[in-house]
Amino acid sequence: MAGQGSPGRGTVRRRRAWALVASAALLAGGGCAEPAPPDTDVTAQEIQRTLDGRAAAVLRHDEAGYVAALDGRLRSSGREEFANLADVPLRSWEYRLTGVRRSGDRATAEAELRYRIDGYDSSPVTTPRTLELAARDGRWYITADRAGRGGAQQLWQQGDVEVVRGTRTLVLGTGRDQARLRRIAADADRAVPEVTAAWPGRWAGRVVVLVPDSLGAMGRLLGAPAAGYRGIAAVTTGMGKGSAERVIVNPEAYGTLSAFGRRLVLTHETTHVATRADTSGATPMWLSEGFADWTAYRAAPRPPGEAAPTLRRAVRAGDVPSALPADTDFRFGADAESLGRAYEGGWLACALIAERHGDEALAALYRHVGAKPRGGGGAVEEALREVLGTSLEAFTAEWREYLRKRLGAATG
Repeated sequence: MAGQGSPGRGTVRRRRAWALVASAALLAGGGCAEPAPPDTDVTAQEIQRTLDGRAAAVLRHDEAGYVAALDGRLRSSGREEFANLADVPLRSWEYRLTGVRRSGDRATAEAELRYRIDGYDSSPVTTPRTLELAARDGRWYITADRAGRGGAQQLWQQGDVEVVRGTRTLVLGTGRDQARLRRIAADADRAVPEVTAAWPGRWAGRVVVLVPDSLGAMGRLLGAPAAGYRGIAAVTTGMGKGSAERVIVNPEAYGTLSAFGRRLVLTHETTHVATRADTSGATPMWLSEGFADWTAYRAAPRPPGEAAPTLRRAVRAGDVPSALPADTDFRFGADAESLGRAYEGGWLACALIAERHGDEALAALYRHVGAKPRGGGGAVEEALREVLGTSLEAFTAEWREYLRKRLGAATG
């Protein structure tokens, strides 16, 4: 999201669950569930073969094999999509059926598309797809392929994907010239060692950056209204354990930033990539976003009044926050003042911990909280007690006083 000093930063956290449709070949039944009809089981196996053939064709760079799985009406657009994908360095590509509904010679299949970028993804990107199919001459052909429930468009569905390799980054873009993509790769290459220096946890030290050609295209990649990301220079998707992550750049907002702003944005987002294995549903936004901003400003220091102008105005007017920012304060689409105060407050909370207890204590607090699952109540309170030897109430009071001191307001 847009933390201050570099307008436009944010993190998208996506946690979805797909219900598996009962099918003997797809789901181990339990309880009183009735077995799936035999024809459904056979249909699922036949459709899986069609999808397996399509996946194998992608990895072989076999256009004819890829198009062979498509109904005639889709073959022209299928060739175009295959060409768009040609330069993307894929390590794996597979479909996993989660449900099939058949009616005569027609069927609708719900599936997960899972793919990995070679050299970058230790776990796959997983995205739901809904496929319409028709049976003809003893096999199934795809008649429609669209994002499934909660899913989003993929970059290669937006146009020809240009690929730029940095030292530590891979940039994939559509509608962008190579020179601009190389500049983004250079910015991301500088961010990676800065994040490694701030985060003691193990991480791959590599990042994949997606650059769509417009704000609208960014929204389609995120499966969300584009208006909510206006002014947001970049976001990170795939946050959480066991999911590949991507930094997605908003070309409109990113293009307006200074060199300092671009450095801040990509260091912030790369921090989310580095810390994702230690981020869970128990991690509050003030800690995850605050730590990312702390890392960015650690690499490129700025006075608090310059880096936190929104909160500084509030504090100087006597409006000192009574509590640490809530997760709801960070939602996209909120007014700029509230959003700015939330990000700045989280950053200064992390800066306080690092200043008073040390950088390692801040990272230890982050890992301690992230070790708790979603819904693990009291994770922050426990971490503050175990790592810093304080309580949430005492830390909040200390943070409020720190805001007064660092942002130039009179104490008392």
